[in-house]
Amino acid sequence: MPAISFQSVSKIYTAASGAASLKALDGVSFDIAEGEFFGLLGPNGAGKTTLISVLAGLTRASSGRVLVQGCDVQIEYAQARRKLGVVPQELVFDPFFNVREALRFQSGYFGLRHNDAWIDELLDSLGLSDKANANMRQLSGGMKRRVLVALALVHKPPVIVLDEPTAGVDVELRQTLWQFIAKLNKQGHTVLLTTHYLEEAEALCSRLAMLKKGQVVALDRTSELLKAAASNVLRFKIDSELPAALKSRARITGRIVQLPANTAAEIEQYLAAVREAGGVAQDIEIRKADLEDVFLEVMAGAQGTQGASTDKEPMGATA
Repeated sequence: MPAISFQSVSKIYTAASGAASLKALDGVSFDIAEGEFFGLLGPNGAGKTTLISVLAGLTRASSGRVLVQGCDVQIEYAQARRKLGVVPQELVFDPFFNVREALRFQSGYFGLRHNDAWIDELLDSLGLSDKANANMRQLSGGMKRRVLVALALVHKPPVIVLDEPTAGVDVELRQTLWQFIAKLNKQGHTVLLTTHYLEEAEALCSRLAMLKKGQVVALDRTSELLKAAASNVLRFKIDSELPAALKSRARITGRIVQLPANTAAEIEQYLAAVREAGGVAQDIEIRKADLEDVFLEVMAGAQGTQGASTDKEPMGATA
């Protein structure tokens, strides 16, 4: 039995004014195996947060079913919710309690009492021990993010859902969080992660689904997606304007230019075009395609069809 099963899930939002309806999800289907570390990727507006909201029971799907360890999130909401620990994007907190009190109250929602030992472990693992008696209003944004993670895990859910958990947080928190989540994953917890930090997804997730306009456009093991990348990448720095002929193919970040490169002749053509335009390519290197290259390639070529899925069966994973 899968840890999570999305079965032909669609969600249509209809404006009260009679304006055209929006199809946020369009027949999304895939399973996540028990113990898997699974990544859900897509550009803004692809439907990731809507899918997480349907999973958490916060939004009702227009059609289709979502199961958490066999429990339907609509029909068996209470049972499904107990199995989930959801870390939302937004910093939502109760300003009237300190950190320890907030965790105790959250425990009570799930019928748990006298779990201070686990609360202490969460506080220690997330670097919150010295903030246990601090009011939530006194915490920095990064510390509030840590508390959200602790709140999601206080009832020891078998399935952990992380919706952009490291957005806008410092490097220390990211490392602390991933060490702790990886530990839980190795203990058997299933993890579903949405993130815009593709290097995190590449490092952590054994399998990935990519969404575009509410449809799955890629679904496979991370290693297979990287293996299927079309080319190597030429990377260099430049201080001048890049020729227009190269701009349309390039990934540009400040002074850094990256271009798909299959052959030595193609590399020389790129560098010759830079020289002819009066530019100088610096720090030239060739590297293997990474997940960001794969993501951009899939998004550029995706036609919005679930037929892009190449991994038909859910597979187990390690962090």
